[in-house]
Amino acid sequence: MKQVESIKRVFILCLGFIGLLIQTAVYGFFWFKVYYPLVSAPRISVDGYMLGNGLKLYFRGHLLVLAIYFVLMFFFSNTYGGLKIGYLKSMDIFLSQIFALFMVNVISYFQISLMRNWMVPVIPMLEVFAIQMVISFLWAVCTNWLYRAIFPARQMLLISGEYPVDDILRKFNSRQDKYNIVKCLNIKEGLATIERECLERYDAVVLWDIPTMERNKLLKFLYSNSIRVYMMPKITDVLVKGATQLHIFDTPVLLLREYYLKVEERAVKRIVDIVCSLILIILSSPVMLITAIIIKLYDGGPVLYKQIRCTVNQKEFKIMKFRSMRVDAEKDGVARLATKNDSRITPIGKFIRAFRIDELPQLFNILKGEMSFIGPRPERPEIIAQYMESMPEFAFRMKVKAGLAGYAQVYGKYNTTPYDKLKLDLAYIENYSVWLDFKLMLLTLKILFTPDATEGVDETQITALKDSSDK
Repeated sequence: MKQVESIKRVFILCLGFIGLLIQTAVYGFFWFKVYYPLVSAPRISVDGYMLGNGLKLYFRGHLLVLAIYFVLMFFFSNTYGGLKIGYLKSMDIFLSQIFALFMVNVISYFQISLMRNWMVPVIPMLEVFAIQMVISFLWAVCTNWLYRAIFPARQMLLISGEYPVDDILRKFNSRQDKYNIVKCLNIKEGLATIERECLERYDAVVLWDIPTMERNKLLKFLYSNSIRVYMMPKITDVLVKGATQLHIFDTPVLLLREYYLKVEERAVKRIVDIVCSLILIILSSPVMLITAIIIKLYDGGPVLYKQIRCTVNQKEFKIMKFRSMRVDAEKDGVARLATKNDSRITPIGKFIRAFRIDELPQLFNILKGEMSFIGPRPERPEIIAQYMESMPEFAFRMKVKAGLAGYAQVYGKYNTTPYDKLKLDLAYIENYSVWLDFKLMLLTLKILFTPDATEGVDETQITALKDSSDK
């Protein structure tokens, strides 16, 4: 088993390296053919501006330019998931590659312009991008197909507890190219029976919401037999994962302290919020103006929708959004989440929700300090009260300021269950860093163009909230 996993890893690394080399080669061709002649041109004055730099590069200089491009490609591809062959679907890899290529080519364009002392023609860079997108599509499809042909889906055993397995089976079945649940057992069948079954020809075992005592015994058994385990964590597991490891005398200790941001972290986070919100307000002002006019012309109702939400320490504030529903969407006064094919959403609302345009006014909430760019999404007091009836731990996510986007939005979807969103938000809170905020900002750009990230909740998800108590 270990040998197979090592082969898989080497295979993925080689395919990723080849893909990055091909993309760098495309850029290198245009660098030598188009951009280097401009950079190395003699310095001349045109209308008082000095064009050209007379910059002469030799082998090591050209190698450095291409190496910088390669490293940037690796960084952004790795950040967006463009190298996750066999893990993501082909189209997800392709979309991730597009974002990586866009970021790298924009940076490289300005790098070359600085080397020339003036803006270089943008058309060749667009040609580079177009060629690379075609290569990325073919590369994503071919590499994923090759991976599936060589490494079939994992044959897995699912061990469940008290709760139904429909939800987790649906998730695994959506990726049958990678995971195949061939049998399900309930923990009530006894540890001896389950342990014997685990020793059969399974590639992995899935532990789905089983009592902690039985789970711990089973984990030790699986670990001792070198069996891969996929475990759905409980709330306490997420909290412990963010603990600090100490060594007191000769005893390892996990320190789980009351969560708080350090002074320097709060200062950096606030500065980033102010600067980025101001820049984005200026850049998006034409879009916001056009959106406001269209909403007003559609039904004559208010342009903005203000709603009470809760931020850090359950402090209430009025969040601002472009109105995407009918004026009488909640005329009965009952707070409810948007559902699939919600009839309350207007045609204009469907469009602005799909592209997150309805969220743009929240930039002013961020500027005022009521929200941050990254953090758990703010919920309505009524919804919070509803969730906390069965999930008291839902209050944990309000230990930090609410955000425009967060861990749950990047790695989940709009219709991800409240219990799973809570675990994702706690993972962010317990592992906070400035770098994590930066990474989530980059990934947020990707989910803006991911359609299923805005999919409404099922009616059953609103009422069937999972009991989060650890047993």
